[in-house]
Amino acid sequence: MTRDRQGAPTAVRRFVGRALVGAAATLATVAGPVAPAAHAATVVREPAWVAPVESPARVDQVRAEQWQLDQLNARAAWRSSTGRGVVVAVVDSGVDGSHPDLAGQVLPGIDLVTPGGSDRPDPVGHGTTVAGLIAGRNDDDRGAVGLAPDAKILPVRVLDDENRYDDALIVAKGVRWAVDNGARVINLSLGGSGDSPALAAALDYAFARDVVVVACTGNLATSTSRKVWYPAREPGVIAVAGLERNGKDLWSGSITGHETTLTAPATALYGARPDGYWRVQGTSFAAPLVAATAALIRSRYPKMAAGDVVNRLISTAKDLGPTGRDDRFGYGLVDPVAALTTDVPSVGANPLDDNDSPGVVGFGPAPGADRAASAAAGQGGDPFYAAPRQPAKWSARAAGEPTDPAPERLWTGLALFVALVTGAALVIRRFRQARR
Repeated sequence: MTRDRQGAPTAVRRFVGRALVGAAATLATVAGPVAPAAHAATVVREPAWVAPVESPARVDQVRAEQWQLDQLNARAAWRSSTGRGVVVAVVDSGVDGSHPDLAGQVLPGIDLVTPGGSDRPDPVGHGTTVAGLIAGRNDDDRGAVGLAPDAKILPVRVLDDENRYDDALIVAKGVRWAVDNGARVINLSLGGSGDSPALAAALDYAFARDVVVVACTGNLATSTSRKVWYPAREPGVIAVAGLERNGKDLWSGSITGHETTLTAPATALYGARPDGYWRVQGTSFAAPLVAATAALIRSRYPKMAAGDVVNRLISTAKDLGPTGRDDRFGYGLVDPVAALTTDVPSVGANPLDDNDSPGVVGFGPAPGADRAASAAAGQGGDPFYAAPRQPAKWSARAAGEPTDPAPERLWTGLALFVALVTGAALVIRRFRQARR
């Protein structure tokens, strides 16, 4: 057995070296790269711009990944409707209308976060993904296609650069503006745990003006409780939970509960974002598939009342889990083809709405950061307006944003590293003691 100049056996040095290498590997595995806090309300995988395909023989990667269209039998649905003539408001982080998939699909909207205008129409990318799932173009063989490819998108920015909103009043303003500017369907891929009388009043304003409202139930990763998010749990809103790719199992990250109305695909979805595409998951991306189905219905039956659209959606859903409505899947998986072709009697009113007043006339009081009463929407003669009072601290975000586990993983990795180094030192010490 050979020794080095310090007298330690080479075998021992090899052991210590391997221990240190193993410790470093363990640290890298447990801690992972120290990434900045996530801002997009998405679980992102393989973010990359997919280069244009020059050869007609090749299949565009993004187009090939549109598995949700197959699961929802979109091509059969498009024989009845493509959403033409219907405006869908995306109340979100903004929408990049210059993306190739959305060129010509996006109407002039409003930025309630930066009224003077932002450098980018969608600093986060979340709203662009939602818009693409609803109305991505279907006039070529590239990119991501929306379920209602001929619908128009009305962008309403209410989420900041961190994909959050601190005051539900801004969402209430956005809903009201969308209604007043022609939206027939509103998608809300956002929410939080606290109720908001201001937002409840804005939603009632939408219902009274024959608008269908869809919202996501929320994600466990960004929630402090398992309660369905607000506004999804507001009576009258279609609350959408997420499904796994097999179309039968609830996505493990989806919040669900008594208020859940429908489910839709929520995992491994390729979506448009500024400058490219990414793979996302979350109830944020299940909701727009239901909103798009509502747009298909409203296009095929332009005189149908919003309540009948909602009833048609829930009456024709594919039942999952226990027979009938249940607290996991609601009425089941949204079924665009059945919703467009089944003979469903008129009900005249939204079956999800209890028709109760939100308790406050108008947009206040709204939970949120302290601000002047003049910041309320609709000021100056609208019967739905009342000045906000008694503001309370409250914040929310879009669904799908992962919490950043990097700090906890880093400390765990450091602890393991120290333990392994200490063990290696003890081995050397004991070996030397044994030699004396």
